[in-house]
Amino acid sequence: MAPISTPQTPFGRVLTAMVTPFTADGALDLDGAQRLATHLVDAGNDGLVINGTTGESPTTSDAEKSELVRAVLEAVGDRAHVVAGVGTNDTRHSLALARTAERDGAHGLLAVTPYYNKPSQEGLYQHFSAIADATELPVMLYDIPGRSGVPIDTETLVRLAEHPRVVANKDAKGDLGRASWAIARSGLAWYSGDDMLNLPLLSVGACGFVSVVGHVVTPELRALLDAHLGGEIQKATEIHQKLLPVYTGMFRTQGVMTTKAALALQGLPAGPLRLPLVELSAPETEQLKVDLAAGGVEL
Repeated sequence: MAPISTPQTPFGRVLTAMVTPFTADGALDLDGAQRLATHLVDAGNDGLVINGTTGESPTTSDAEKSELVRAVLEAVGDRAHVVAGVGTNDTRHSLALARTAERDGAHGLLAVTPYYNKPSQEGLYQHFSAIADATELPVMLYDIPGRSGVPIDTETLVRLAEHPRVVANKDAKGDLGRASWAIARSGLAWYSGDDMLNLPLLSVGACGFVSVVGHVVTPELRALLDAHLGGEIQKATEIHQKLLPVYTGMFRTQGVMTTKAALALQGLPAGPLRLPLVELSAPETEQLKVDLAAGGVEL
């Protein structure tokens, strides 16, 4: 059974969008995934997103996605919310992934905005509603127009929030004004999906994070969150400022690439990437070391 959730924090507060470890020959590394998931939960995550875009979901098969969910559930499912990414730009495919994730035991679903085909707001509404109708699992929307090409407008978020299983939004829109209105009007649990805006989004009503940098600084993210919740705003600001080099360094280039490099530097499971993603160059790796060290990360 997953940890207890509340309407305000349906998936916990600190989640990492976990990379998918591969073996040296590019196969799925289930043992590595279990070890990484255990490490992340031990570090303070109360949830993990599996098979999201940080998990290289565009290049993993449906069978691999299912295996990964089951493996991570076996490792940490009694201690952390395991949220399965099921978003694609094909609604029928997303429905099939959602039903499989439910059968596999996932605690919730993450549904990213369909990418490239740029549906209308009505298309987005029907797409997300169909996913929410497909299972009994709670759904977190994922709004990232910089990648998907189209935002989820506030009016659409408000409509979707009327569905009993649409309970949260992962916000990577980068617009605090629109976030403020959407939080106030929708009542959805709001998770920062943009690490640089973790603290600012808390200030306008977010309940937590779905983080990439959580792979390397989960204790610091937890401390930032606890300080903010405890009214220690100056302390939260100081932690935020300390983490700025990490936020910057992990996104100087594609985040999965830097994350796997950072994990490798720490001796944690990661492995290679699948094309079209590639390993960091030597200069990029050296810059990442500098950035992480400046943010207090031990390598």
